[in-house]
Amino acid sequence: MLTTGKAILDVANQHSFAVPAFNISDWAMFKGIVEISEQTNAPLIVAIHPDEVAHIGREMLPGIIARAHTSTVPIAIHWDHGATYEQALQAVQYGFTSVMIDASMKPFDENLAITRKVVDSAHVLGVSVEGELGTIGGNDTYAEGGSDTIIYTDPDDAVTYVEQTGVDSLAIAIGTFHGFYPAHLKPELKLGLLKEIKSRVGIPLVLHGGSGNPDDEIREAARIGINKINISTDIKVAYHNKMREVLGNDPKTREPNAIQPACVAAMNEVAAQKIELFGAAGKASLY
Repeated sequence: MLTTGKAILDVANQHSFAVPAFNISDWAMFKGIVEISEQTNAPLIVAIHPDEVAHIGREMLPGIIARAHTSTVPIAIHWDHGATYEQALQAVQYGFTSVMIDASMKPFDENLAITRKVVDSAHVLGVSVEGELGTIGGNDTYAEGGSDTIIYTDPDDAVTYVEQTGVDSLAIAIGTFHGFYPAHLKPELKLGLLKEIKSRVGIPLVLHGGSGNPDDEIREAARIGINKINISTDIKVAYHNKMREVLGNDPKTREPNAIQPACVAAMNEVAAQKIELFGAAGKASLY
């Protein structure tokens, strides 16, 4: 059931839940995420950042696409945080069914122009587009990483941006952070700002970097307007912490079949909790 980001998120928007976009970095992670989504009957967006594509190799993409075609739940393959028009075209060539163009660090007019150019090309080819307005903090190498600064999305700008670009979904800054939330900052979502933006633009909204935010805030955000939530840090920490444990218990352990199953199980425990928290469990039956 390979489909587009728009096809998945329009249903989530109509029924007020959020679809998890899990970032995967190897085949075992990908296979496990698909399996837990099938077990919970939840729609899935497989997010792969350009750095992750470089790591796994573009040769793995046909296998990911083939598995999506045989899935019992709808799946979109999403290019996460593409930085340029050329990258977006590359993603389409690779077979992605959804692309993000993140020009949020550029001046508003430049962000708008780049996004509109991506939309014009991607839509002709049946590929969905996610844009971003505002910037969130970050301490990893993704997107706006390297700064504690959060520039909240302006509702007036959001209206102009959506109207003039034609994006299918919009990532907004309402109080989240890429990677681990800094100890000196208090995680807090501006839910009032979310409600205002949602009421004015109507399209599916996206939340990036919610690892440190309280579950009750995330649950409410999914109920009132967020329709896609990116999850990378939480599942990777669970996966690799378990891997360290398995390898530490027996330094002679070397076969992937003896190492990775426990890691995938630990990852999927976190993934299942996110699927439930976002209200996505059982929602594949809506498609």
